[in-house]
Amino acid sequence: MYNILIGGAAGQGIDTTVSILEKAFKKSGYFVYTVRDFMSRVRGGHNFMVIRFGNKVITSHSNELDGIIALNEETVMLHKDKLKENGFILCDSNLKGDFDAIRIPMTEKAKELGNPRVSGSISVGAILKLFSINPEYIDDIMEASIKKAYININQDAARFGYDSVDTKYPHLGGNFKDYMIINGNQAVALGAIAAGLKFYSAYPMSPATPIMEYLSQHGLATGVVMEQAEDEIAAINMAIGASYAGVRSMTGTSGGGFALMVEALGLSGIAEIPLVIANVQRPGPATGLPTRTEQSDLKFTISASHGEFPRMVIALRNHKDAFYQTARAFHLADKYQIPVLLLSDQYLGDSTSTVEMYDLSEIASNAPIISSEDDADYLRYRITETGVSPRRIPGKGNYFVTADSDEHDEAGYITEDAVVRVNMVDKRMRKLDGLIRELEEPEFFGEKNCDLLLVGWGSTYGPIKEAVKTLNELSDQKFGALVFGDIYPLPTKLLLEYANKAKTIINVEQNATGQLADLIRETTGILCNNSILKYDGRQISGEEIVSRLLSIAAEAAEGGNYE
Repeated sequence: MYNILIGGAAGQGIDTTVSILEKAFKKSGYFVYTVRDFMSRVRGGHNFMVIRFGNKVITSHSNELDGIIALNEETVMLHKDKLKENGFILCDSNLKGDFDAIRIPMTEKAKELGNPRVSGSISVGAILKLFSINPEYIDDIMEASIKKAYININQDAARFGYDSVDTKYPHLGGNFKDYMIINGNQAVALGAIAAGLKFYSAYPMSPATPIMEYLSQHGLATGVVMEQAEDEIAAINMAIGASYAGVRSMTGTSGGGFALMVEALGLSGIAEIPLVIANVQRPGPATGLPTRTEQSDLKFTISASHGEFPRMVIALRNHKDAFYQTARAFHLADKYQIPVLLLSDQYLGDSTSTVEMYDLSEIASNAPIISSEDDADYLRYRITETGVSPRRIPGKGNYFVTADSDEHDEAGYITEDAVVRVNMVDKRMRKLDGLIRELEEPEFFGEKNCDLLLVGWGSTYGPIKEAVKTLNELSDQKFGALVFGDIYPLPTKLLLEYANKAKTIINVEQNATGQLADLIRETTGILCNNSILKYDGRQISGEEIVSRLLSIAAEAAEGGNYE
């Protein structure tokens, strides 16, 4: 397995270079996993991306580097200590600095070719040669990635880079050539399209903006209307209105935008209008770190909006999960006439991964669930045993479809009657009985009779999975992990089972307070013995989890416990 970093300032073409390399690695059969770390600015600063690739499935990034492609000296200074013993630095011959490197006259050759921007393609060619990847992929990839007028010059640049270095690493093989490469935000958008999305409204907010960009780009081909609203309040209300009118609708934002949506979230709850909301988390409060990652919105999402009403919260764990869970969210929102909230984050949303082609046959339905109740007997908020009332579309048939933000009776008329109020609250809350039966248990991996159980949620899935594998190879102890996707209501069957087996439970989260641990204690009474928390805006890696756990274990050995 190999790991290379490409770093420089914003505006130096890092993203294009990485995109081309990803395609080349995949075409050669490799599994590819790329993470992006960038500053909140258009030009300057320090941005970098790390591409991890190999002949086995990769679930997380790594901080140990085989190589660095340095577009400026700062990249070398910041990352050279992460290089493995045999690692390399690839840079332009003009780059200043006292360090060993493979230096290629990229700027000089680019000027000779007539376009200074093709230096990135020179580095692409060099990387392919260093990792023994066939140069035959260069032409096809350039044709698929670059504007027609610039294809030939970039192909020439890549060949120059290829001929400028010697092979350093063997090709490892791999069977992932026919897989797709996708980022987490695109996976959410595709899952929504597969589920029958017809209307998406949002206001641009990093790191959720790529969802609306993807839907806008492919709207004509997929029949999706994408509306850029004037703010998040308008966005969620537009989505609610579209759903009321009978189409599957969605909105997306990050934490600050979701804060503006909470009153309308309650409208969806009391009016029983299906709605899917994606919250791609970033560090807060306020503006926080706009281009970084965190998992600090769990409690907020569970309790957002005043009053009590049923909702579901699903944490997206990886690029496969993001597609299928988004599609499932539409089905559950429709079936129970509730808001379903998807929790992603910048790490998952902006990272790309090799993924097996999605199977559309696994999508439950791509059409709204509409009642066939006789017109004469129709009551929009009929009290039912399940709590789910018949839903019809306004304007179709001889019946009156009401919707109101006030409390109402079965027909939908405003009321302040105390008995009706209690009956309506009870009716809505009964939806949770059915919803709980549909919960998916967290995924378990590791040793079933584990001594130490890790618990996590969402995008910590990959790092935790990698850490558990490493720990079980290194230690005499037995390690296991549960990583939650469905997180509210909280599924408890496997949690109770493994908590009874494990001597120690440690939660791993990207927040400062251990929000999952609090939810587990509130729901089950189970206490986590310790926490591994990270909240500096950068995603925890499997290597960090291993290091922190071994440190905790050493302290426990001295003190007699893990607390």
